Amino acid sequence: MTRSRVPPHDDTIDGDVYVTPRYLAGSITIGDPALEPLRALGWELHHDDLANAYLTAPDRKVRLGFLPEGDDDGLWRINAYHDRFGPPSWGVSFNDQCPTEFVTAFTTALAQAYKDGPDHYLAPPDPTDPERAAFAAVAPLINRGWKTQHPRWDVLELQTPDGMAGLEYTTGRLDPEKELTTLQARWYMWGGPKNSYPRWYATASTNTPVPLVKAITLSVSDPAPLPRWKDYMPRSLREHAQLTPITPPPPPVPTPLDVQRTAARRPPALTTRNIPRWSTTTLPSALPAGRSGPRR
Repeated sequence: MTRSRVPPHDDTIDGDVYVTPRYLAGSITIGDPALEPLRALGWELHHDDLANAYLTAPDRKVRLGFLPEGDDDGLWRINAYHDRFGPPSWGVSFNDQCPTEFVTAFTTALAQAYKDGPDHYLAPPDPTDPERAAFAAVAPLINRGWKTQHPRWDVLELQTPDGMAGLEYTTGRLDPEKELTTLQARWYMWGGPKNSYPRWYATASTNTPVPLVKAITLSVSDPAPLPRWKDYMPRSLREHAQLTPITPPPPPVPTPLDVQRTAARRPPALTTRNIPRWSTTTLPSALPAGRSGPRR
């Protein structure tokens, strides 16, 4: 696998450790980073009485739900529509354990596709050769060391060398409704130790534009670590991930100009030359104002 690269320290880093590999980082507690790329485009935001958040595109053809109080663990659900009153053309979901950075990668790509127009955010993969089109989203994983597993005629399965993250791409015809409401979708990605909780997953249905899926696979397989607060990570992830403490940067070394400016602000040093002196022989007229001479 590609060696991770620890980014330079930044005062805005939200965490005390870097987590490698990033697919074992777990989620964060807020959804704002993933909502921001779409909010920046002026998408309408509203909340329900349970504090679930909903974003709607200006043309009403893309909708996002951030559902911490939803009916299941599908925390993020994004659907797109050719007909705003018809069934979704495609749908993507992320569960509540999915690293938020993966969702942000998707919404960032979606924001760009929306700016580029319907031919980008509503364009299905090439219907004449969908498997060939899908390879663009699979290639980043292969290039970063993911290996093919259990060859089957109807499923392409890839996993990381440590077996703690994977992707399944299903060929053939699928039930459109099940793709949007179950894990039986065209694209299924997961991460976390086997036979343990929590594990994250993400799904994408048949007509999801391949560049949007590629944004997820690029983020999932990125060797750069993610910052997290160690004590808030699930134990099952801490036991398998590599945690590198985030240390604050050393204080900056003062430049010669800094030294000169500090010296200029410093009050003059007291010496015997500028301290008023007197003795028992000093005449009263030579004493500082307001003082009297010694008593006889």
